[in-house]
Amino acid sequence: MSRQRFFGVPFPVWYPIAADGSIQYAAPILPEESQLPIDPSSDVPPGYRPDQRDLPGGFAGDPDVMDTWATSSLSPQIVGGWEDDPDLFRRVFPMDLRPQAHEIIRTWLFYTVARAHYEHDSLPWKTTTISGWVLDPDRKKMSKSKGNVVTPMGLLEEHGSDGVRYWAASGRPGMDTAFDAGQMKVGRRLAMKLLNASRFTLAQADPRGPVTVPVDRAMLTSLAALVTECTALLDDCQYATVLERTERWFWSFCDDYLELVKSRRYGASGPELAGSANTALVAALSVLLRLFAPFLPFVTEEVWSWWQEGSVHQATWPEASELLDLIGGSDDRAAAALERAALVLGEVRKTKSEAKRKLSTPVARLVVRDTADNLRALQTAEADLRSSGFVEQLVTEAADAFSVEVTLADPEPTTAGPAAS
Repeated sequence: MSRQRFFGVPFPVWYPIAADGSIQYAAPILPEESQLPIDPSSDVPPGYRPDQRDLPGGFAGDPDVMDTWATSSLSPQIVGGWEDDPDLFRRVFPMDLRPQAHEIIRTWLFYTVARAHYEHDSLPWKTTTISGWVLDPDRKKMSKSKGNVVTPMGLLEEHGSDGVRYWAASGRPGMDTAFDAGQMKVGRRLAMKLLNASRFTLAQADPRGPVTVPVDRAMLTSLAALVTECTALLDDCQYATVLERTERWFWSFCDDYLELVKSRRYGASGPELAGSANTALVAALSVLLRLFAPFLPFVTEEVWSWWQEGSVHQATWPEASELLDLIGGSDDRAAAALERAALVLGEVRKTKSEAKRKLSTPVARLVVRDTADNLRALQTAEADLRSSGFVEQLVTEAADAFSVEVTLADPEPTTAGPAAS
């Protein structure tokens, strides 16, 4: 019935203290119902002064809180200020969402619904999301008696708050999630990559201009589609899927798009084409920070503070129109330019990796065979592809199937040092 804990509904009870300092538990002091709610740790019983608390001849408040379904079933009413703040309660009740685990559906959920029905003739909330448990690495329920409980403080210190939150947000609604420090490491790497990509984007954000280059237009069209998809998923409480889709898009953005436009945004193809890349990059970063903010709250807040006013967590949720307005609507025709250029660039990087050569190794000759439509799309991204892949000669040949032939430049001869005497 009672617990010695901080949070909870306090018993509205005081006890008189005799002249010898003993607490008279058999003679409780009770408030009138009209005085409720009462917190005996701060409120004073009738007939006493505040300076008489815990002194002989004075009073003592009951230190315990109630820990029963009778009180926890009033959670929405209590946090909504029922009885304390009628205006707040009128604005927040019924609430929008109750998150809870599956083992207390028949207790906490049922009793809360029953109390709201009888007290207010209403449901207490519109939606319930059911989570699972966190299991140990052997997929057994954690408990103190088994000695398999993992406390968070050491994890936060090792992997950072964003890394731990990334792992937690990867647990899908209704599914139990096994403890996995490896996923926390992945989350930390993702946060660091977002930090580095943001630095690259903001390092030279000018000049800016109209987004005219097909690769840039394709990236913004793709990101707009991601925003639309993620918004619908969040409306359905599918937060883990939002994280998965956003993360996948972000890694492709870093591996392909950033590499393709790196030289152009620094002015290698002139200020007009640099302006197209810079405008697209800054718009994409703004949207990405807001998409990641619920999952990586600290790194997104840090980057947001570098160039925006206020908090990213108080910014508006992104809309696809923010991106599409920059390019006059969805440009699906440009998508093939980014897709084909990224595909070819991936083959170039793969060849260099297999040859154990640096990514900056020049490509003496690059032959791309593909359909006529795909080659036309690739042609619009040729300048970006050549600069990002260090391609000296690019040859395209019409073919029924896609293939790439990469000839790396001969390695520079190593100059031998002086012979030992």
